[in-house]
This record gives sequence, structure tokens and C-alpha cells, in this order.
Amino acid sequence: MILEFSIAGGAALFSGAAGYFVAKKINDANYNIFLEQAKAKAKAIEYEAELVLKNANIKVQEAEIGAKKRFDEKLSQLTKEHMLKMTDLEKRELQVKEDLKKAGTEKAEVAKLKKEAEQLMEEGTSLKQDYQEKVKEALSILERSAGLTEAEAKEVVLKKVEEKSRADIAHTVRRLEEEAKQDAKRRVNYILAQATSRYAGDFAAERLINVVNIKDDELKGRIIGKEGRNIKTLEMLLGVDIIIDDTPGAIILSSFNLYRRAIATKVIQLLVEDGRIQPARIEGIYEKVQEEFEQTVIEEGENIIIDLGLTKVHPELVKLIGRLKYRASYGQNALGHSLEVAHLAGIIAAETGGDEKLAKRAGILHDIGKSLTHEFAGSHVDLGAEVCKRYKEHPVVINAIYAHHGHEEATSVESAAVCAADTLSAARPGARREVLESFLKRVQDIEEIAKSKEGIKQAYAINAGREIRVIANAKLVNDDEAVLLAKEISQEIEEKVQYPGEIKVHVIREVRAVHYAR
Repeated sequence: MILEFSIAGGAALFSGAAGYFVAKKINDANYNIFLEQAKAKAKAIEYEAELVLKNANIKVQEAEIGAKKRFDEKLSQLTKEHMLKMTDLEKRELQVKEDLKKAGTEKAEVAKLKKEAEQLMEEGTSLKQDYQEKVKEALSILERSAGLTEAEAKEVVLKKVEEKSRADIAHTVRRLEEEAKQDAKRRVNYILAQATSRYAGDFAAERLINVVNIKDDELKGRIIGKEGRNIKTLEMLLGVDIIIDDTPGAIILSSFNLYRRAIATKVIQLLVEDGRIQPARIEGIYEKVQEEFEQTVIEEGENIIIDLGLTKVHPELVKLIGRLKYRASYGQNALGHSLEVAHLAGIIAAETGGDEKLAKRAGILHDIGKSLTHEFAGSHVDLGAEVCKRYKEHPVVINAIYAHHGHEEATSVESAAVCAADTLSAARPGARREVLESFLKRVQDIEEIAKSKEGIKQAYAINAGREIRVIANAKLVNDDEAVLLAKEISQEIEEKVQYPGEIKVHVIREVRAVHYAR
């Protein structure tokens, strides 16, 4: 048993030793193979490294050559620039030297001229003193010989110069006025044409009488009453003249006051319809109609404010606007006139860049004082401005009230629009009627103003006083002075005469040459 184990162990030991030697041989063989392979790879890497190094050396040489070439080119360029700058610098240096030399020469000349100027100044001062002394002596001699003082002689000379310059001044004024007219006329005509064509108002003439139609002439006796009691009561309450004549079917009421005349017409119409005509009944109907008219006036004013699109108008002003319906100026209804002015002013203000609603407001209120002229003393302008100030109206409205009759200058587009619209409404044909005496007086005043000017032979007012033709003496007035005369006459008429619309002034100068052939 032991022997078997010994044999087996020896065999195993031998086998292990043999395996070890065999494995060692195999490992040695593999190592040599690996070593040969490594050597071969090392040679290949070495060869590649040599190639890379060779290529790098070539590139370095090429880079050196390129850098040297660029350096040489840049050096050549800089050398050239340096040479050019040096040449230029040398030229400038020479120029500066020449300039310095020249400046030195000029400085000497300036000093010389300065010295000569000082000498001339001294001589001039001396001559001026001598001249003043000579002038004084000459003036003294002239004063003694002419019998005039220096101030009087100066005044005479200036007057002569002014007379000689008048023609030049007139020519300049004429030329500038023509240029201004040409520039402004187209625009003004366009605006006025737009305003007047876009507004079409109702044109109605106001009269001094109303006619009440009656069916039976027997009512005339009842209106007169026993011993004239009824007609006396009517005239006393109503403040109108009642004319009952042979005119069939009509009773005539006469009064300058439209409001009283309208109330009287309504009262008599109600009395005629009722048939009961007596003093007590007359008073009752009169009070009732008066209350109704007051309410009607307010409603009329409110409707007008609404139609114009205005807001925040004081109730008292609304009432006064309504009362304008029963006021007239030169036969033109005041409310109709104010409505025309409001619409026209709104259109003109809109065309000229102003506030259309403010212009309408100023237009409807510009004659508001006419509602108060029958109750209070003073002009409608002052009364209207005062009442508008009391109710805190816009300053433009106040200015328009004053400006439309020339009490102030228009300070805004809206005020100027109201002034233009007021003239348009008042000056249209058939708008107004005037008292004959005032018309004749105005025409005479216009003619006298024209005749008072120097060089005028005759003056004729035509076209109902809206135009005046002035005949100038051709020997005393030339064409340019005729322009100045027309301007002076128109300005004096504006200052001294009150008139509606505008007055056209013609200055006519005629030269006639006559000779006889014998």
C-alpha cells in the first residue's frame, strides 16, 4: 500500500517536472516571437518619426523663407515711406522758414501801417474839429442871412426830403399791398365762398306793424269799447298803437318793439276769438299771454342752443337768446342775424383752424346786449359784455362782443371769424333798412372826409353810401400817391363814421392832353 503511494507520488512529481520544462520552453519560444515583433514595430515607428521630422524641417525652412520674404517687403515699404516723409518734412521745414521770414516782413509792414493809421487818426481828429468849427461858422452865417435858426432850417430841409421821398414811399406801399393782396385774396375768397355757400339762412324782412285779421267788422267797435275804454286799456297794457280804420277785416298794430307787438297780436287774437272784450278780461288775457311768451322765449333759446350743439350756457343767457327773436336792428331780426353770424363764424373758424363750437358760441352771443337795450341804458356792446362777464362766459366770447364793433382788436381766430360773419350778415342786399336822416348824414360825412384831402377835386358817394368815388387832380397827385390817398380816406372813414358792412373807396386820376392842328 505504501509502495503504491510512493510510486504514484514519484510519477506525479516526474510529470510535474516534465510539464514545467515543457511550459518553460513554450514560454521562451513565445517571448522570442514577441520580441521580434516589438523590434519590427519599433523600427517602423522610428522610420515614421524620421519622416515626420524631415517634413517638419521642410515646413520650418519654408516658413523661414516666407517670413524673410515678408520682412524684406515690409522693410522696403517702410523705407520708401520714411524717405517720402523725410522729403515732405524737409519741404515743410523750408516752407515754415519762408513763412517766418514773410511774417517778419509783414509784421514790420503792419507796425508801419499802424503808425501811419495813428498819424491819420490824429490828423482826422484835427480836421474834424476844424470842420465842426467851420460848420458852426457856416450855420451862423446862414442863420444871419436866412433869418432861420438851426432847428427851423433842419425842419425845412426834413420837410423837403419827406416830400421828395413821398413818391418812393407811395410806390413801395403800393407794391407791397399788391403782393399781399395777391397772396391773401385767393385764400380769403375761398373761405368766404365756402362759408356763405354752406350756410343758407331764411331771409325775412321785419316790419313795424302787425295785422290782425277779423271776420266781422262789428268787432272793431267792440274793441274800441264804450267811450274808447277798451282800446285805451289795450294800448296802455300792451304798449302799442292800435289803428282801426276803414280797412276791411283788419286791425293794425304798430310798434318798434317786436316783443310787445307780438304779445299785443296774440292778446287781440284771443279777444277776437273769445268775443268778450272788456277791461278786466283784457288784463286777464294779457297776463296769461305774457306768461306764455316768457316760457316760449326760454324754449326758443333752449332749442337754438341744442341746434348749435352748445353746452353749459347759463339759463339767463338762454332766455336772452330767445328774446332776440323780438328785437331788430336796421329792420333785420336780431335772432336771425345772430344765427347767421353763429353758423358763418363756425364755418370760417373751421376753415382757418379755429374752434368751431367756440366761434358759434361767440356768434350767437355777440349781439346778446340787444335783448337788454329796451330795459337798460347803454350800448348793446357794453351791456352784452357785462352780462356775459357776470355769467362767466369764455374770454373769446367777451372779445368777440367788443371786437365786432371795433371796441377792441380781435385776439383770436374765433373773434375774427365773428367779426367777418357779422359783416357778411349785415351787408347782404336787403338785410337791413336805415332811417333816411342817418343815411343822408353818413353819406355827407363820407364825402366831406374825401374832399378834405389835399389834391382832391370832387367826391361822390354812390351805391347807397357803400362806395365813394374820389376825383383827384392829376397835376397834384401821381399814381402812387393815389394809393396812399385811398388808404388815408378809408382809415379816416373807419375812425369817424359808423356804418354797416364796408365802404369801397375809389381814387380816380385822369390826365387829358389837348392840342389843335391848324
